[in-house]
Amino acid sequence: MGFETAVSEAVLRLRRPDTRWLSTGFDGGFAEASTAYNVSVPEGWERTDLDAYVAGRLDAAGFASPGDDPAGPALLTGVDMGHARVARAGPVVAVATAGVSNPAALPMDAAAVAGGDGSDGVPARADESPRVDAADRPGRGTVNVLVATTRRLDDGALANLVAVAAEAKAATLLSATGFPGTTTDAVVAGSARDGEPAAFSGSATPVGSAARACVRDAVRASLDSRYAAGDVPLPDSVDDAEYGVVTDRETEVTRP
Repeated sequence: MGFETAVSEAVLRLRRPDTRWLSTGFDGGFAEASTAYNVSVPEGWERTDLDAYVAGRLDAAGFASPGDDPAGPALLTGVDMGHARVARAGPVVAVATAGVSNPAALPMDAAAVAGGDGSDGVPARADESPRVDAADRPGRGTVNVLVATTRRLDDGALANLVAVAAEAKAATLLSATGFPGTTTDAVVAGSARDGEPAAFSGSATPVGSAARACVRDAVRASLDSRYAAGDVPLPDSVDDAEYGVVTDRETEVTRP
């Protein structure tokens, strides 16, 4: 049995009975439930009671779980679920919503960025403090990825699937937008507990290879849906974005 998707009242549900999830979201960690969710929040949203808020949204969407099947992990985003896209390949499905109003740039020459004024082609340092404060609140842009496989993974392989999905998300965003991510990106990975076992989920495995392709295509399609028409501008830099950060700090690197 594969994973099913449904959208109601700006809530997306990814469902398959007997699934184990690992989430990097606000209610993160491992969970056993039939469902995982992606919840679109309205503009100006400021709620902090996230568990209660999500429970109310699931109830309004008709997605409330019966008592013997607790609600699974949920992600929050400012992107409308009309821009959600689903990609499937082999034993994997990925669902993505992509917004980049709060990009997180990672220049490879931090010293040049910190000292630049933009006149030599190096972007000037962004004013991080107010941008970080604004971007830390859930729902600002955000690239959310839900990826799941009908194969049974142990906890280590499921954790690695999160890493594989995050890598594919970053590569896709970097190619499409010039940014590797946003300040609030999150991933939920799921594995069928009753599926055929798979010992590994790395990039060269059937699960990992399919996950990379699915995440790439779902993220790219969601970006196209949100930005291709030109109604919402895709920022050219952090300074052009409503929110965002440039990681320009330097570190001390030594041998072990």
